[in-house]
Amino acid sequence: MKRILILALMILSFQAFAAGDVKNGKTIAYTCTGCHGIPFYQNTYPKYHVPKIGGQNEAYIIAALKAYRSGDRSHPTMQAQAGSLTDQDIADIAAYFSSFNK
Repeated sequence: MKRILILALMILSFQAFAAGDVKNGKTIAYTCTGCHGIPFYQNTYPKYHVPKIGGQNEAYIIAALKAYRSGDRSHPTMQAQAGSLTDQDIADIAAYFSSFNK
C-alpha cells in the first residue's frame, strides 16, 4: 500500500511542483552529501547502505522527501532533515540531484 501511495505522490508531484533551482539546491543539499555522497554509499556507524541519490529521478526525490517530512516514510534522520524543508527547498534539492545525469 505504501508503494502505491508513493507512486501516486510521485505522479502528482511531477505535475504540481514548482521548478527547482539547481544552484540553490546544491547549497541546501550540502548536508545530504554527508551520507549520500560517501564512497560506496556505506555508512560507518550504524552500518547500513545509503541510497545513491545523484542522478535519481526528480519526481521520486520530491515524493520521498515529502513522505519523510510528513512521517509517511520512516527514518529518523531523514525525517529530521526533511522536516524543516519547504516545498521549494525540496524542488531545488530534487533539481540539483537529478541534474547529475543530464
